[in-house]
Amino acid sequence: MPRTLIDKGRMRSVYRFAEGNMPASGDPVLLVPPLAAPSLCFDLRRGCSLAEHLVEQGRSTYLVDFGTVSFADRTLGLEHWIDDVLPHTIRAVSRDAGDRPVHVVAWCLGGIMSLLTAADQPGLPIASISTVAAPFDVTAIPLIAPMKPLVDFTQGWILTPAYRLLGGAPRALVKRAFQLSAIDKVVTKPYAILSHLDDADFLAQIEAVDRFTDNMIAYPGRTFGQLYHRFFRANDLAEGTFDLGGRRITLAEVKVPVLIIAGKGDSIAPERAVRHLVDVLDNAAEVEFHACPGGHLGVLAGRGARDTTWKHLDDFLAVHNPMA
Repeated sequence: MPRTLIDKGRMRSVYRFAEGNMPASGDPVLLVPPLAAPSLCFDLRRGCSLAEHLVEQGRSTYLVDFGTVSFADRTLGLEHWIDDVLPHTIRAVSRDAGDRPVHVVAWCLGGIMSLLTAADQPGLPIASISTVAAPFDVTAIPLIAPMKPLVDFTQGWILTPAYRLLGGAPRALVKRAFQLSAIDKVVTKPYAILSHLDDADFLAQIEAVDRFTDNMIAYPGRTFGQLYHRFFRANDLAEGTFDLGGRRITLAEVKVPVLIIAGKGDSIAPERAVRHLVDVLDNAAEVEFHACPGGHLGVLAGRGARDTTWKHLDDFLAVHNPMA
């Protein structure tokens, strides 16, 4: 989708998507990707692009791109995104849209960071937050649960020396981890292609997902360490709190309406791990939960997302962000 750069800083480029056939109206919608994943998750391909869908509706739509990560960025922690990147992004979008409040739509870790930012800085012009496939209880993740006792026993020694030496999690490792999360699809992919040679839309989706995984991004060392020790080992988010930079962020401080979407076939963020967020948003104006078909990426940008995930998002925005 065509877009225009409206703001830029370290690890952030903020874009406004061009208006579609309908003039943009209503409050702005900001798309927030996770770290280490390319922002094209929101603009995967024609027909499977949430950005395209929102623009065609006439919504004022924005995107933040975190860019690439190098060894020089190894000292950046989550504080950089929660204290600097997301607050600057949200204010820039609000300002560009005529000082209107912002409706955040975020995928995976982008949802976690958006909620932590909203809880930590209640003065930001955030009107609502919608999260897709954002896990808040790692004990409910089958890929992780069997490894946790070993990690606890070694007090995190297994991975700590590696990410410190490498300065983070390299993009090749991130890509392989994403592929392993859907190893059944990787194994059956050749057969699936052969059995769908007459289905151009299916093949286009395979090609788009391959492009997505080929553009995975590295994690900065300090950020990866925080995710590993606080999210994975300590499972802090399950309690609804997170210690960051000498302060405690409590998700009970989130006051805006929140939409939560889980993927029924998601092995990275299973439904139970995502649903747990409902239990820690004690003071949100409204909490709405839906489980939709699809894996981790499919629930956001799969061929059926338009009739499931996007429909729930449309209904949520119609209530909290009506287009005048």
